[in-house]
Amino acid sequence: MSIVEVRTPLTNSDVERLKVGDVVYISGLIYTSRDMGHLRIAEYLEEKKELPVDFKGSVIFHAGPVAVKDDEDWKLSVIGPTTSIRMEPYADMVGKIGTKVIIGKGGMADNSLACFNKYKQVYLQAPPGCAVKLGSCVKNIEAVHWLDMGMPEALWVLEVERFGPLIVSMDSRNNSLHADLKGKGYEKIQAMY
Repeated sequence: MSIVEVRTPLTNSDVERLKVGDVVYISGLIYTSRDMGHLRIAEYLEEKKELPVDFKGSVIFHAGPVAVKDDEDWKLSVIGPTTSIRMEPYADMVGKIGTKVIIGKGGMADNSLACFNKYKQVYLQAPPGCAVKLGSCVKNIEAVHWLDMGMPEALWVLEVERFGPLIVSMDSRNNSLHADLKGKGYEKIQAMY
């Protein structure tokens, strides 16, 4: 296990040095996206519309921030991870647009793991229950897009400093802590009967 600090945008070599169990801190810009945000990205791509951000080398955080607006500026209150498996149908699309890191909770499935290998991506487990801690790492809200979908589903552009700690739970070499744990738990249950 290593402690690794990375800065966005990330490259393939940034991702390839990350392995399951590493603790990661991210600085730079990260984007939030959930179910409706992924659907909107897919619609934009299908309609050949320009996306509001460049996802090449990006980090997508499966999260819905809580923010308040005073005058012209947004201020973040808290931000915690949401369950990532809901975004599994978009794994290939997220890889094709250039995303290098996905942050969330609960991991993703085999389709995502194959895409992580193909597109050189990793999945980082955010600590559930640490929304205030993660929120303290957000230095600025650069922009927000698609607020018509509601605050949690909008595409937020966040400037972060040492965002974390995050754990690499799926890497670009087909390793998955989630699959390992699921397999071990299944074996133990089977052995009981």
